[in-house]
Amino acid sequence: MKILLATYWPIPHVGGVWSYLKQLASALESYGHEVDILGYDEENLSVGLYNQGRVIQREKIIPIINANLNEKNYPEMYANFLVKWTEFQRYVYELSAAYFGLEKYDLIHTQDVISTYCLSRIKPKDTPLIATIHGSVAHEIRLQLETVHKSDTSDMARSYYDILENKGATSANVTIVCNQWLKKILTNEFNVPEQQIKVLHYGFDTEQFLLKSRQQSTMLRPDNKKVILYAGRLVELKGINFLISALRDLKEIRDDWVCWIAGTGEQEAELKAQASSLGLDHHIIFLGKRDDVPSLLKQTDIFVLPTLIENQPISVIEAQIAGKAVIASDVGGIPEVIEHGVTGLLTPAKNTAMLTNNLNLLLSNNKLRKLLGSNAKKWGMTHWSIDSGMLKLMEIYKGVMKGRSI
Repeated sequence: MKILLATYWPIPHVGGVWSYLKQLASALESYGHEVDILGYDEENLSVGLYNQGRVIQREKIIPIINANLNEKNYPEMYANFLVKWTEFQRYVYELSAAYFGLEKYDLIHTQDVISTYCLSRIKPKDTPLIATIHGSVAHEIRLQLETVHKSDTSDMARSYYDILENKGATSANVTIVCNQWLKKILTNEFNVPEQQIKVLHYGFDTEQFLLKSRQQSTMLRPDNKKVILYAGRLVELKGINFLISALRDLKEIRDDWVCWIAGTGEQEAELKAQASSLGLDHHIIFLGKRDDVPSLLKQTDIFVLPTLIENQPISVIEAQIAGKAVIASDVGGIPEVIEHGVTGLLTPAKNTAMLTNNLNLLLSNNKLRKLLGSNAKKWGMTHWSIDSGMLKLMEIYKGVMKGRSI
């Protein structure tokens, strides 16, 4: 089959959806399928077929949208910046996809509610559409509306994203989620029919990951220091500012550690300034964009994810396969993949005191730290089997392809 994997989110980037897309594309190609990947670039300035090098610049399409979505006709949309931005961006995405053409694909597999809704509107009627939802956009927006995007029209924005969540999650033939947490959100809050949802956790290519972990990294752990690692986007929802605050308190207790922060994002400058203002310049090292996270993990003692909301983080899966002790927030789907005190430690989101205590505990107790890492690896090597995950996914593919001639 010729398959389109599509996401509204930028590609490539550290962790998350991009890691899953690369792995999925590779697995599908190994089965003999032909795969294209559609998404925004990292600056959200163009939409492209990543593997083909075909790109459409946003600036080429914006005039078309402006001519139709003007403020006179849609004043309610212009009243909220976030809503206007998303409407314009999703139309850029939709028109770009239409320009590339969807007729050649036997199946489309989207990775979020926005790309699902967009492509459902323009794909050929008989082309099967499967959606894997990696998190709740509406829930993430609600957190942002309390802080960075707070305005007099926040209620309107919340309603807009709630509708978008419903439309995206119901526009596919089958909607896949990886845990019960997200299934409950979609069925209870956004009226997605339960029979439409399949619960299927990510498979993970452990063999390929372990091979990459053996490659030499340009970063080398310092002598006589333990390494704490965060890898992911540097955005508000990841709670990295709370990690930095916890590290300030940890410094008052002990000095035998360094924290590597791998990734880029809109909060990068702000987080660097925070670390510097707290006197952590020599304790926190911002590594920027990295493609050697497996090698970084090999040198790591503790992996930390201080996130405020999360579905099923690839970064935690990688840390488990690497056999590292994980400290993560007790939010979203994380409690379904970490058993507190057995395969990692769970910490209430935003609770810097508890985060400091857990970091100090694992830095002090080598036996516990190694036991948590060993338990996590044993569980992860079985639970995250890519073969099992792909077999279940292919059954879903076959189900939606029934009756369609290839």
